[in-house]
Amino acid sequence: MIEVEHLNVHFGSNHVVRDVSFRVAAGETFGLVGESGSGKSTVLRTIAGLNAGWDGRMAVAGQALGPRRDRAFFQRVQMVFQDPYGSLHPRQTVDRILAEPLEVHGIPDAESRITRALEEVALPRTARFRYPHQLSGGQRQRVAIARALIADPSVLLLDEPTSALDVSVQAEVLNLLSDLREARQLTCILVSHNLAVVAHLCERLAVMQGGRIVEILSEAELRAGQARHSHTQDLIALSHELEG
Repeated sequence: MIEVEHLNVHFGSNHVVRDVSFRVAAGETFGLVGESGSGKSTVLRTIAGLNAGWDGRMAVAGQALGPRRDRAFFQRVQMVFQDPYGSLHPRQTVDRILAEPLEVHGIPDAESRITRALEEVALPRTARFRYPHQLSGGQRQRVAIARALIADPSVLLLDEPTSALDVSVQAEVLNLLSDLREARQLTCILVSHNLAVVAHLCERLAVMQGGRIVEILSEAELRAGQARHSHTQDLIALSHELEG
């Protein structure tokens, strides 16, 4: 479903992503992990069409991606951002936030779709006409997830979707994403610095350091501590230390 080959991303003279390659099968959830500044979010944003300064090859569902994307791409591929408050328009109600993608893509029957979207993410109907500041952080992220899914995409890009939430809320949102992924047969890429989050959702993951992928391993290999690269081993050790 997703192919990335020899991807390089430049911001001016800064070479921030270096020769990154990976593939994600249809229905798979693939993780990108690494420390801050490793380039993982840049890769995700480049796939989403938010970074223009790149070279290499990318494709979604067999269709090569260029610097400009058509409307069909943005219906097929949606993104959930790290900060649910920053990604939602503060002067729009939840109803308007969910209705806008339907209007953009010419999708009819907004009333039933908005009602179903709220139910899918376990938000009460009373949330529909509230503003983002009237919701909790977890509720705002549920709205962001509902907005991403309301146009029925096949690919969901998740950029640290729980890192801005309280620990007590993180598990709820992760379980919601897991249920939605299975029910909708979504292909997902999850960016996170938290190995526990990646192990919960992903079948495979790529470890990034300095803009490069240094290792790709399975969730089973991660849990068994079978990392080969020293940086991956350091991340696992740090994760265990923090859990302790």
